[in-house]
This record gives sequence, C-alpha cells and structure tokens, in this order.
Amino acid sequence: MKIRKTGLLLAAGCLSLMLLTGCSPEDTKNYKQAAFDLEQGNYEIALEEYETAIAAGVKVAQSYRGAGVAQMKLGNYEDAITNFTNALNSDKVGKNLKKDILSYRAAAYLKTKAYEEALADCQALAESYDMNADIYFLTGETALAMDSYEEAASNFEQAYGEDATYDRAIQIYGAYLDKDMEADGTRYLEAALSGTAKNAQDHCDRGRVYYYMDDYDNAADELKQAIDGNNTEALALLGMVYMEQGDSENARTMFQQYVSQADNGAKGFNGLALCDIEAGDYDSALSNISSGIHVAEGEELQSLLFNEIAVYEKKLDFQTALQKAKEYLDLYPEDKTVKKELAFLNTRVSSTDSASAESADTTSDSGVAEATDDTTEADNAESAQ
Repeated sequence: MKIRKTGLLLAAGCLSLMLLTGCSPEDTKNYKQAAFDLEQGNYEIALEEYETAIAAGVKVAQSYRGAGVAQMKLGNYEDAITNFTNALNSDKVGKNLKKDILSYRAAAYLKTKAYEEALADCQALAESYDMNADIYFLTGETALAMDSYEEAASNFEQAYGEDATYDRAIQIYGAYLDKDMEADGTRYLEAALSGTAKNAQDHCDRGRVYYYMDDYDNAADELKQAIDGNNTEALALLGMVYMEQGDSENARTMFQQYVSQADNGAKGFNGLALCDIEAGDYDSALSNISSGIHVAEGEELQSLLFNEIAVYEKKLDFQTALQKAKEYLDLYPEDKTVKKELAFLNTRVSSTDSASAESADTTSDSGVAEATDDTTEADNAESAQ
C-alpha cells in the first residue's frame, strides 16, 4: 500500500434583525464568532456555533451556508449538501448569497460523484450570473468528470484567461491529473512559469509548480528563496522536494521547522511520519500521525488517516489496519484505493485467524515454537506486500 503525500464572512447583526427574530445579543455574538472561527480554520467549533445560530434563528440562510462550508472542510460532503440546500430554501436569500451557495453545493456534489446534480447547479449559475473564473473552472471540472473533454477544455481556457495565476494553473492541472490526463494540465503549469517572481509567495507558488512537474532542482531553488522571504508554507513543500530527492535528513529538518512555525502543523507532522516510514521507525510514524490528526482538517486529515492504515500494514498489524480502513471508509466511502485495501486486509486477517486456529490444535506449549511460527508468518506477509 503506497503512502499518500501531501495532497473561504463576517456579518454584522442589526437592531431590526433582533426585533424580527427575537435574537438575543448573545445569539448574534455566537453567529459572529462562528464566522470568525470558520475564517480561522476552526471548522468543528464553527460548525457547532453555526448549528446553535440556526436553532436560534440567527441569519438562517447564512448560518446554513457557514455550516455547509465547515462540513466541506471536514470532508462531510453529504452533510454539506444538506446544509447548502437548506440555505437555498431559506427566506431572504440574496442573489449574491445564492450564487455563493450554488457554487459550494456544486463542488460538494462533485465530491460525492453526483455529476448530474453538480451540472444542474453549474447551469443555474450560468443562466443567472455573469461567468467568472471560478464558475468556468467549476463547470470545466464537472464536464471533465462526465468525460465531456472538449467542454472541459473550453471552460478551463476561459478560467485561466480570466485568472492567469499560479493557483489557477495548479487547480486545472490537478483536475486533469485526477483523470490521468497530466499532459493536458502540464501546459497550464508551463504557462504559469512564463512570468517572473515578484515576492516570496510567488517563489513558493513557482516552487510548487516545479514540484508538480518533477523538476526538483528548480523547485528547491524557488522554495529556498521563498523561505528567505519568511514564507512558512515553503518549508513543508521543500521537505517534500527533499523526500523526492532521497534526502530524508534535510526533509525532516524542514518538516520540524514547519511544525514549530505554522499555525497548524498537520502537514509537518504528516511529513515527519513519511520520514519515519522511510527510516522504518513505524512507532514514531504513528506518533507523528496521531499528533497531526489532532490538528488536521479536510484533505490533510484524509492523508494522515490513509497513512495510518499503511503504517499498521508495514507493522504487520493487519487487524488494526483493517479496523482503521473501516473507520476511514466511514468518512471517505468513495476512496477506491482503500476499498481495494480493505479486501486485501480481510484476506490477511482471515488467513491469520485460520493459521492461529490450526496452531492451537497442533502445536505444543513451547514458546520458542510459537515465536518461530510468528516470525515465519511475518516474513511471508512482508514479502507479499
């Protein structure tokens, strides 16, 4: 099993709102705090606060929207869709708010592979609003998922034409990469590199682009300049570059610096776990994964949970790996890789259980014999991976 590397509202309350809804100052304060926590990335806390706001009738559409965004960030896409739909069905949904919610819901539908529903939201956006780079990209991503390649290409070109940034190029590249069409996406990365870096963030973005293009020397050069400009994100990226170059020692240094400097060190803990796995120190890897899980959200959480399964496999603890895979699929049921891994782990656990039963019937009380049998089984399992 391969290790996975590491893969946006403040609103003021008013007297009229309080008079109409009977909201207390405390309810309004809670709503504002939810918006703040969402912006700060405290998604679980923000979700609880938005749910409290909904129950109190405070800015219901906006609160449903906020809860949906929090659920998206937590990877709970079905729940996000429910919240976005409730928001759209609420009273007093302004035109701009509706546009925002439709965009989020389309993205959530995409995550659940509900492509027809995603397309319907994209069409609603195109019919009611002026197209912009975000809508073009969302429509292109939906078309690509539905194998409508020409329509996808046209929308991606429109998106990049209106927003020729490093982030947009990487976004389009990622969409194509997910469909095993890397060459179609690479030309956007090349286009992004045609400009020059103006600041540390530019150097970081260029380093990321070079990383995706497997040009690790140029990636390292750009990321070092970003770090010299106090760009924290570049530390984690440079760590990944060093890992690709087989320099786990310098990679570990970068990840440790990221953990100590970043507001959320999840990426750094994940990177440290990768270094531990490379060194065969699986207990340390699990410790770093555990530390990362406590602070991770969204895709980084998914990556950590995935790697946790892989580490237990490498420890030959198939029973725990199986349990972790089941828990993972409860959160991410569409992950085909882990579905396959679950089938493998089921056979491993069944095989181990059968071997244990036979051993109980045929072996003596000799601890040495049992240890020898265990060692042989472990060796066989290691060679099978």
